Amino acid sequence: MVNDMRATWSPDVIDRKVMESIARDAGVVALKHFSSLSNVQVESKGHLDLVTAADREVEALLTASLLEAFPADSIYGEEGGEIRGTTGRTWVIDPIDGTFNFVRGGQNWGISIGLFENDQPVFGVIYAPVRDLMLSGGDGYETQMNGIAMAALPPLIPSQGSAGISFHPSVPTADRLEVVRFVIEDLDFAFRMGGSATLSLIEVAMGETDGYVSLGDSTWDVMAAVPILRNLGAVHSVDWKNTGLDEKLRWACGSEDFLKSVTPLLEKMNAAQTGRTHV
Repeated sequence: MVNDMRATWSPDVIDRKVMESIARDAGVVALKHFSSLSNVQVESKGHLDLVTAADREVEALLTASLLEAFPADSIYGEEGGEIRGTTGRTWVIDPIDGTFNFVRGGQNWGISIGLFENDQPVFGVIYAPVRDLMLSGGDGYETQMNGIAMAALPPLIPSQGSAGISFHPSVPTADRLEVVRFVIEDLDFAFRMGGSATLSLIEVAMGETDGYVSLGDSTWDVMAAVPILRNLGAVHSVDWKNTGLDEKLRWACGSEDFLKSVTPLLEKMNAAQTGRTHV
């Protein structure tokens, strides 16, 4: 269930400062819209699944900046942007993860830029503009927050356990209730629901929670955070070699003890999903 495979990658082609600058520039654009929310045009992609002009403008900036820095790489973006390159590397981007929070004036949203190569996430930058939190790291790069190396994840203390959880709007109510029941009853953990995978995974990195469980994340929600967290000792349950970039994830990430504790839940949730698809 645990996946922590390293990709064969030459990290010297990535300039951390350049990548963080791209994320910060995207944050400036997003904050411009955030500061004038009454004028933001909001469209609906589905129930509680929103897209704004800010998403599109930020993704356009990210795409242009990445193409300038890495003209031969592929780009895969949440808002429909897909550009095929020739290197075998793909930048997977989420311009604003936590759009629902964004349009309501909340702080829990962020920008995610992850690099996918050899069937693995290998490098990431995530930026939460309102909180001015910049995290980056991956294979060959220590994980840093605002330029300072981050400490390893703390050990899991079950009596103080805390989990971040998240559900895509399409997830059946019964599955959502089972996740909450398992966390608070079987594990006796506290839980948080922040409405943004990126911010929930930042909380794991900062030791505010022991791990994260989600039913329905997209790959662009988590691609940057996975290598950032891996450097801190985190493991996860995604089999990237057999997971398409367009798939929804039923997964968990955190310390080894956290992942072990939620593995029965993941097995049950994945079995339930498989059963429905075969009905």
